[in-house]
Amino acid sequence: MTREEALRRYAKVFEDLTPDTLDDLGALVGDDVRFVDPFNELRGREAFLGVFREMFDRLQEPGFTVSDVALGQEAGYLRWRMTFRTKSGGRAWQIDGMSELRFGADDRVSQHLDHWDAGGQFYAKLPLLGWLIGQVRRRLSHER
Repeated sequence: MTREEALRRYAKVFEDLTPDTLDDLGALVGDDVRFVDPFNELRGREAFLGVFREMFDRLQEPGFTVSDVALGQEAGYLRWRMTFRTKSGGRAWQIDGMSELRFGADDRVSQHLDHWDAGGQFYAKLPLLGWLIGQVRRRLSHER
């Protein structure tokens, strides 16, 4: 399998992820996979899959739509949109981000690094914290 094939396969499994397909994702990552996002930094397949198990436990209808896939010299990249609803109140959320994927010699993912704006897409939308972040942004913005 080529790196591009491995990347596209990962993208497909990631986009079709459900609690029942977590093992499919686990098969595509190395035993010591490193995962980083704005809330986590962990190692190991079980810890990695635990992030997604918790996502399915805590959220309603979580899902990813992959809009772009690219392979660079050192990594693969997935551009995605995550949608979900909170279990308390059912508020709809949308987060846009990118995953940087590094591959091992066996073409399994050795690093999954998520890049997205937690401040603007998450913290700023929380009631009290959002107001405070808005005040700071107004004070720091170029146009006042």
